[in-house]
Amino acid sequence: MALLASVSPILPGKTDEWRAFVRELTGARKEQFVESRRQAGVRERTFLQSTPIGDFVIVTLEGDDPIGAFRRMMERDDDFTRWFLHQIQSVHGVDVTQPLPGPPPELVADSGNDVVRRETS
Repeated sequence: MALLASVSPILPGKTDEWRAFVRELTGARKEQFVESRRQAGVRERTFLQSTPIGDFVIVTLEGDDPIGAFRRMMERDDDFTRWFLHQIQSVHGVDVTQPLPGPPPELVADSGNDVVRRETS
């Protein structure tokens, strides 16, 4: 299994809106959320990290192809995906249907494997 992690800041003043989004995601829309990720072949875990410089969301996707799964999830054209994308745009200010600038996150250390920080310079 491969793992992808990403972090996104919550826009200032939007943490309560983000919390309402998560309540709906894990409540009324939970079946749709779980099915979306099942169809994509990933398990998603989401964390809220509050810091002195603001609130951040950390998302992990675990599966055979998390980068491909992310693309497939964001390209779907159904009510759940449209709602989900609208929420992400509102609380993070990012359109995740567009290519993100820069490369995907780089795994630099893993205590369970032989992965160690690779020099990037």
